[in-house]
Amino acid sequence: MSPGTGTRSSTAARVIVVVADVMAFILGLWILMYLLEANRGNDLVDFVRGTARWLAGWSYDLFTFDEAWARVVSGYGLAAVVYLFVGHTVAGRIRRL
Repeated sequence: MSPGTGTRSSTAARVIVVVADVMAFILGLWILMYLLEANRGNDLVDFVRGTARWLAGWSYDLFTFDEAWARVVSGYGLAAVVYLFVGHTVAGRIRRL
């Protein structure tokens, strides 16, 4: 192993974990805002909603529950869990290099 390789892989792993955590945080924040009926006219709420919708584009409306809150929690929650799992798994593999 060349000098400094461990440091580079550790830094890359840390960046991956932080990105995955931020993505999951945004999705979780939108779930919370939705459940608490945050004012959709607010710029922050609109930004979080748009970002979460983009992040969960692949899982949004994946499930067809009768209740809207259940669709939001399951669709956005699934995306958050997947991002956390994949991000932390990839970071763990990179740290072992």
